[in-house]
Amino acid sequence: MSDNIYAHDHSVASDLFATGDGNLFQRVWQLRMTEHDNRSDEETRREESHPQDVSESLFATVRPNIVQSIRAFRVQDLADEANRLGQHFLYAYLGQAQSKQEVLETIATSFFFPKHFGKNYNALFDSLTDLVHKAGSQPGFVIVLEQLPIAQKFDKEGREVLLDVFRDAAEFWAERRVAFRVFYSFV
Repeated sequence: MSDNIYAHDHSVASDLFATGDGNLFQRVWQLRMTEHDNRSDEETRREESHPQDVSESLFATVRPNIVQSIRAFRVQDLADEANRLGQHFLYAYLGQAQSKQEVLETIATSFFFPKHFGKNYNALFDSLTDLVHKAGSQPGFVIVLEQLPIAQKFDKEGREVLLDVFRDAAEFWAERRVAFRVFYSFV
């Protein structure tokens, strides 16, 4: 069964794509939730009697400490799985950034780093590791870096250094037996 939402009635389609009522993603998600809420009681009971176990987890084939391309994963599915597992979900859309400073500033803003964040790779590593580790035990992390830029001021080398910082953070958390999964995509 597909998770896609189809509008067979033209009034529904025009309402779905109307402007001014939030973004399209929010509207589609609301329709999906409405569809989910309208299931029969029998469907709901069947789902509750067979809760999703670990083998059915979205992360069943994904190592707990990894930095990898998002590939076939959808952002909302990753967020849902993080929520189901009780892990932190951090998301940064970087498609508008054009330089290292803009990339780091967007990550800092999206992840709610402290105002004193230094906007350099060492500060990023410290914010992802020591700062969080000192706050107490952690349930795990699912991080999405969407649309890493390909720009003159943020070239292939810059992207690799950024991803290396996240790889180092994954190793830090692996030593503490805390899942730290990072998914990224390019523009």
